Amino acid sequence: MFKKTLLVLAFTGLAVAALAQQPGIKRTPLQKVEFPDGYNTITAIAEVPAGGAAGRHTHPGIETGYVLEGELNLLIDGQPEKTLKAGDSYQIPAGVVHDAKAHGDKAMKVLGVYVVDKTKPLASPAP
Repeated sequence: MFKKTLLVLAFTGLAVAALAQQPGIKRTPLQKVEFPDGYNTITAIAEVPAGGAAGRHTHPGIETGYVLEGELNLLIDGQPEKTLKAGDSYQIPAGVVHDAKAHGDKAMKVLGVYVVDKTKPLASPAP
């Protein structure tokens, strides 16, 4: 039991560190499932304040998400910019550079699901 608790605490710390890309962004890991084989499926909430951005980054697997609150501009390399609002969903292919910026004068909140290679960091900054 103690070992399992330590693993959960270690995962939470690592996930928060991997997701923290710019000051003022709040990321809350909710759950991690070691599935499918060789991958982790991670569910998290990301909140970006008005005028803020997640910062250009990639994931070693797919990201799919749902906008819970506010609006955002989703910039995915090779695709036209998309403006999403609460109730919209999105998908980002594995390894593709992307950014999310809060649109307008309100903060935005998304629920993200990542299916990523478990041997790699959840997120990596991109130029």
